[in-house]
Amino acid sequence: MRAPETALQRKLLGWLLGPLLALLVLDTAYSYWSSHNFSHLAHDRSLYEIGREIALHVKPASGEPRLELSPAARRILLDDLDDTVYFRISGADGRTVGGDEDFPSPPALPVRAGRPVYYATEFRGQPVRAAAFWSQLEDPSLGKPVLVQVAETVNKRNALARDILLNAVLPQLALILMATVAVYIGVSRGLRPLLRLAQAVSRRSHVDLSPIDTEGVPAEVRPLVDEVNELMQRLGKVLDFQSRFVADAAHQMKTPVSGLKAQIELALRENDPQAVRHSLGQLYVSADRLSRLVRQLLSLARNEPSAATSVRMEPMSLKVMAFDASMDWVPAALEAGVDLGFEGGDDPLMIEADADRVRELINNLVDNAIRYSHRGGRVTVQVGRAGEADVELTVRDDGPRIPVQERQRIFERFHRMLGTSTDGSGLGLAIVSEIARLHGARIELEEDDDGVGNRFTVRFRRAPADASLGA
Repeated sequence: MRAPETALQRKLLGWLLGPLLALLVLDTAYSYWSSHNFSHLAHDRSLYEIGREIALHVKPASGEPRLELSPAARRILLDDLDDTVYFRISGADGRTVGGDEDFPSPPALPVRAGRPVYYATEFRGQPVRAAAFWSQLEDPSLGKPVLVQVAETVNKRNALARDILLNAVLPQLALILMATVAVYIGVSRGLRPLLRLAQAVSRRSHVDLSPIDTEGVPAEVRPLVDEVNELMQRLGKVLDFQSRFVADAAHQMKTPVSGLKAQIELALRENDPQAVRHSLGQLYVSADRLSRLVRQLLSLARNEPSAATSVRMEPMSLKVMAFDASMDWVPAALEAGVDLGFEGGDDPLMIEADADRVRELINNLVDNAIRYSHRGGRVTVQVGRAGEADVELTVRDDGPRIPVQERQRIFERFHRMLGTSTDGSGLGLAIVSEIARLHGARIELEEDDDGVGNRFTVRFRRAPADASLGA
């Protein structure tokens, strides 16, 4: 159970602390650069002053400049506990006047007298920081100024830069560490409700689909928990339907299967070919009933609300579909002695529907009407407009009138009216109801206009194209 939380912790800590660490790195780099600049700025001025003091000791000798630097002055100007100081004084012609003759010339000569040029170089295998400038001598007889170069090793500079860097970075590093601890504790405590939620779900059995308690759940997570609760509610409905379907199917199939078994046992005991033939005929009738029951059970499952994603809505003519379906039932109507008729105008009556399911709806209504109409009765299939926006399919029969109190229950699965001897499973009208619901259609059951039978009416919404043509 710790793996998801740890992964989420790492991700949150990465998003929260990553920018802080990146800023720390950038700030460290900037502090390193600025500390060296400040260190150079402080010591460059001192280096320039040393060069000016050395230039004051250049005196004329036989018309030429000469450096006269006493040991005491050398100790004062050049001795340093941390660094070694080098210098060179040369004339305009490049000839060395005093100092270290092998000291390299500056990469760029100063432009004006008194304006030093600072640069980094190496001397005698050591990195040094140097200053170069032109100095005008006090004795005008010497004429041109001399080039003064002063350099020192960088020990003091590095030490000062390191002190500045540490003083700047260490407090920031301590602040980052404290922020890391605070963020880690905050993230860990913030994720505790999620961990408790995960543990509560993991402790459930696979059949427990009750809603998750949202008390104590963070507001940011509550929409997710609400969606999970809604998903479990839908899943519970699907599982309830499956359990009910299996139970209903087992109950409904038990009787025909028992009949088949009895007919087979009876046929096996008979020696008379006529009796065996009669038993086989009964077996065929029972098998046909069982086949019809299985088809209706599968159809009912296929048209459950959960199957809405498989519905393929396409423009179709309700008139053409109803006429074709009615023609398929003519042989069955003739066999039952029922007068099957069809009424429809010239209007194609376009609707948006799943053609296979609409045909199945019509087949079940016509089958139900023929099955329950008496011999010599009439069944009429009629299509037409219903107001400005609807199209209706009507099936009239001469069967037993359904009482008002039974008109709602008649669409329940496996419901059959008491006193009805006609063979049936009680699933046909339930299938009709489910298909109508999938299409957003309304189904009504009323007494027929002639007062003899019943009138089933299914109202569909007209297709947009058909509605615009009708307007």
